[in-house]
Amino acid sequence: MSALEFRETRERAGLSVEEAAIMLDVAAKTVYRWESGEVVPKPVYAKELQRHYVQEQAKGNVIPDFTFIDLFAGIGGIRRGFAAAGGKCVFTSEWDTYAQKTYRANFPDDDHEIRGDVTEIDAAEIPDHDVLLAGFPCQPFSIAGVSKKNSLGRVHGFMDKAQGTLFFDVLRILKAKRPAAFLLENVKNLKSHNRGDTFETIKGALENDLGYHVSTVVIDAKGYVPQHRERIFIVGFREETKFDISTLKFRDPKAGPRLDSVLHAPHEEPEELFTLPAIEAGSNEASFVNPKYTLSDKLWNYLQGYAAKHKAAGNGFGFGLCGPNDTARTLSARYYKDGSEILIAQEGRNPRRLTPRECARLMGFDQPGHAPMKIPVSDTRAYKQFGNAVAVPVIEDIARKMKPYIMAAILEQDEAGPLFAEAGAAE
Repeated sequence: MSALEFRETRERAGLSVEEAAIMLDVAAKTVYRWESGEVVPKPVYAKELQRHYVQEQAKGNVIPDFTFIDLFAGIGGIRRGFAAAGGKCVFTSEWDTYAQKTYRANFPDDDHEIRGDVTEIDAAEIPDHDVLLAGFPCQPFSIAGVSKKNSLGRVHGFMDKAQGTLFFDVLRILKAKRPAAFLLENVKNLKSHNRGDTFETIKGALENDLGYHVSTVVIDAKGYVPQHRERIFIVGFREETKFDISTLKFRDPKAGPRLDSVLHAPHEEPEELFTLPAIEAGSNEASFVNPKYTLSDKLWNYLQGYAAKHKAAGNGFGFGLCGPNDTARTLSARYYKDGSEILIAQEGRNPRRLTPRECARLMGFDQPGHAPMKIPVSDTRAYKQFGNAVAVPVIEDIARKMKPYIMAAILEQDEAGPLFAEAGAAE
C-alpha cells in the first residue's frame, strides 16, 4: 500500500492520524511518516487499516467513493476486490441458492436482498450505479435470429446475436443503466470459444452497439496466489479514456507465493471440520488436518493407475501432487470429485485434498489482517464455489488501477448533468 493509498484509506475510514495510531498501536508520528512516504508501513499495518475500513463500510459508516452492482455474483469474489477499492455494492444477483447462502454469511450487513435469476429481473428494478461487475457464464451465440432478420432485410446488431444468452442480460442492463464503467471476467479460452465468434459478438456488442471503450487482458493469478489460474478481464468505460488494461503491469507469475502460504500449519488453532486438535502430551503442535481429507487406498491406487495409463498413451492426464514449495494447478469446480488436480503430499501416508479453508486461502478470500471467510456449506458445495470463484487479489489490483478513471468519469458526469436521452443513448 502506497503512502497515498494509506492516507486515503484512513480518511475514508473516518480516522484521524491520532485515532489510526491508537488503533494500530503505534506513535502518531509513525503514521505521519508513513503518509509522507518517508517510511513504508509493514504489510500487517496496511492490512489492519484495510480491515477496519471494510468493517466500517459494512456498517454503513463510510461514504463510498463509487457504487457497483454484482451480477452472477457467486460467493462475492469480484465484490471483495471493488469494496477494497472504496466501492459499495448496491445490488446483487446470483441464482444458485447455496452460493447465496455463502454470500449472505459473508456480507450480513447488506441493505439489499440477493436477487435470483438475472433473466427475470427488469433493468428498471436495478438501482443506478457507477460500475457493473459480472463474471458471466460463457455461451455460444446462435445466428438463427440474425439470419431471419437478413431474410427480412432488417438491420441487426451484435446484441441481436446475443439474445437468448446470459450475456444478453449484461448488455440490456448496461444499455438501460449506462454506468460509467464495467468489468467482466471469464475463462481464458473465451477468445477462442466457438471459433472466436463468441468473443467477436461480445466485443462488438459492447463497442459497436453500446458505445463503450473496451480493452482486455489475460492475467495469470499465479503472481498473487500459489495457483496457475488464467482468466480474461474485459474492461469498458462509457466515456473515451486513456485506460487500457492490456498495457498495465500486473504481478510476475514467476515471483508469486508458494503453497506453504495457504496450507494448514501445525501451530494453527483447530477449526472444526477442517482441522483437529493435537492431543499428544508435550507436543508443540496445536492442530492437524482432519484425516478425512486423506485419499483412501482405493482412490489413490485408481488415480495412480489412471495417470500411468495415460502416460503410456502419450497423454498428459494425471494427478497434480504438490509440496509446500510448489504452485498448484487451477482449482476447478470438479475438485470435489477426487481432488486430483491439487493433491498435497504427506510423509508416510497417501496424499490429501485441500480443505475448504485452504481453498479459501488459495483463492485469496482469506488474507492476513482480515477475518476468515465464513464457509456455511458442505465440503462438496464449498469446493464447487471456490472452483468457480475469482482470485480476489487480482480483482483488488484491477479495481485499484481502474479507480482513478472511475472517479474521473463520475466527476465528469456530475459536472455535465444527467445523461442525454439515456434510454436511447446506445440505439
